[in-house]
Amino acid sequence: MSETRKPVLLVTGNDLAPQALALLNDFEVCFAGKQCSEETVVALAKEKDPVAIIVRYGKIGAAVMDAAPSLKVISKHGSGIDVIDQKAAAARGIAVKAAVGANAAAVAEHAWALILACAKAVPQLNERMRAGHWDKAVHQSIELEGRTLGIVGLGEIGRRAAAMGVAMGMRVIAFDPFATTAPQGVTLAELPRIFSESDVVSLHCPLTDENRGMLNRETLATFKDGAILVNTARGGLIDEPALVEALNSGKLYAAGLDSFAVEPMPVPHLFQSVPNLILSPHIGGVSDAAYVNMGVGAAKNVLAVLEAGAVPA
Repeated sequence: MSETRKPVLLVTGNDLAPQALALLNDFEVCFAGKQCSEETVVALAKEKDPVAIIVRYGKIGAAVMDAAPSLKVISKHGSGIDVIDQKAAAARGIAVKAAVGANAAAVAEHAWALILACAKAVPQLNERMRAGHWDKAVHQSIELEGRTLGIVGLGEIGRRAAAMGVAMGMRVIAFDPFATTAPQGVTLAELPRIFSESDVVSLHCPLTDENRGMLNRETLATFKDGAILVNTARGGLIDEPALVEALNSGKLYAAGLDSFAVEPMPVPHLFQSVPNLILSPHIGGVSDAAYVNMGVGAAKNVLAVLEAGAVPA
């Protein structure tokens, strides 16, 4: 007799942490590749008919779901499920899960790396030094102690970033429409107050239809003069041309971005010529520990849904 075929689990990426793969021995794990297009994923889904998809890169829409009649669960390798068409999944009885908190420490740390890089002009000074300059007599950085940090979004990441601000001796205010409590030393405030009072604004909220383009010409105009803006959440939260205007005019002192409206960021891009803008390629959640945590979390979510009979949450 032929051996019973294992159910297929499709990964939109080219690897998973060994600790995650160890949990998936009962599956045939199929990798779509790091730069997998929707066409590639659809073709693999038609060929393999997976019962589960772990999403590392790219987006998952209705076309992928319809190509896999056996699909029961789509599990995000991370916390941002906006890359999955949740309405289409719900209509097809497919569970959508996120590895909540798996990369929270990594992203909060990266947010603070960007905050400090902006306040202390670390990339610019490094570049000047390598060009042979010694700017000790002319450079002055921003001291953060005693300044106000505004956090937008108090999930796992936002709460950590806020606590780091408290530890840095900052006054920390935070907005989250669903929060009823805040970390010690953090005061809840409405969004307009976050913008107008903060010396540093750090975004940690999911992208929704309601907050898309939340930071635009009108809202950026209400920011405190000389503020710093950091976004390690989703690029769609910011009107990118409006941000460039605010940076070039001096309304904002600096900004640090780890996410963009279109990813990978197209080249050429208007951001490339803005000297007080620090860029990183959406790697805030990519750390040694987070890689393992996200893989294990995604794998466990798959197993939990399938073992429960694939009833969507």
